[in-house]
Amino acid sequence: MRRREFIGFLGSAAAWPLAARAQPSAAPTIGILWPGAEPPAPPRMEAFRQALRQLGFVEGQNMAIELRYARGGLQQLPELATELVRLKPDVLFAPGDLAPRIAQQATNTIPIVAMSDDILGARLVTSLSHPGGNTTGLTIMAPELSAKRLEVLQEMAPGMARVAALWDPTTGASQVELTERAAKALKLDLQVLEVRRRDDVSTAFRQARDGRADAINVFSSPFLASLFREIIILSAEYRLPAIYQWKEHVEAGGLVAFGPNLAAMFRQAAAIVVKILKGAKPGDLPVEQPTKFELAVNARTAKALGLAIPASILVRADDIIE
Repeated sequence: MRRREFIGFLGSAAAWPLAARAQPSAAPTIGILWPGAEPPAPPRMEAFRQALRQLGFVEGQNMAIELRYARGGLQQLPELATELVRLKPDVLFAPGDLAPRIAQQATNTIPIVAMSDDILGARLVTSLSHPGGNTTGLTIMAPELSAKRLEVLQEMAPGMARVAALWDPTTGASQVELTERAAKALKLDLQVLEVRRRDDVSTAFRQARDGRADAINVFSSPFLASLFREIIILSAEYRLPAIYQWKEHVEAGGLVAFGPNLAAMFRQAAAIVVKILKGAKPGDLPVEQPTKFELAVNARTAKALGLAIPASILVRADDIIE
């Protein structure tokens, strides 16, 4: 099945009685394995909880949430996954590529809802339409979008010749491969810089400077997204135009972003979680894709970098943040 194929809902998922996994009287528990170095920044959990409420599940009343995040770094994820599995949640929600893989290693019986950067490339499922096993969820189409961001960045900074990409290697090589192809087509040199730990961000920016990078492409990754403050500060310090995945990073001072609507993705994930809580088998639920993409630009940051926002961006932008 082609990666770009849009997969809708499957209308008749097989039943999987909740009673087989929990006492009928027990409130269901949702375990969340978050690969960020800090708790999920707004609007992630707010949108997730709001969607659950709208679908009849209210935390503290008829549902519980157990959140674990990788305060000690990504190497802490196996320990956190084991801790969550011991709690016997009714479903595990794991964003990114690494967290769902770790969750799969911890359990093959508890349903897993992934919100993956590249769910097929990460081999979390074998098919978008019939995932099989205990995993389903959403795929953000990160490789295609990372390549597209390179085009947007070139429009914003038309004189650039070399771009440094911040890459979390736990997301796999697909983003690198597609972005390298896009860079070649755009006649740009691409410098890929690994970011495995928080401290790697400042090192990566020094490498970008030493490599004479003209701009920064921040690849899709929950871990990198959790470091957005440091990336925005260093982009300003080194005077490097940078493009991000989420509009919220532009609202925080980043230059430009192109990607799915963040709150909508977490609402979509919550809807899949509820389907499982109501009895659907994860392996029968098709993997979903984003339904909306946003282009956002921070006019103040552009001015500080001496960039004029081109008309081609102005007419397409969903948000121009002053």
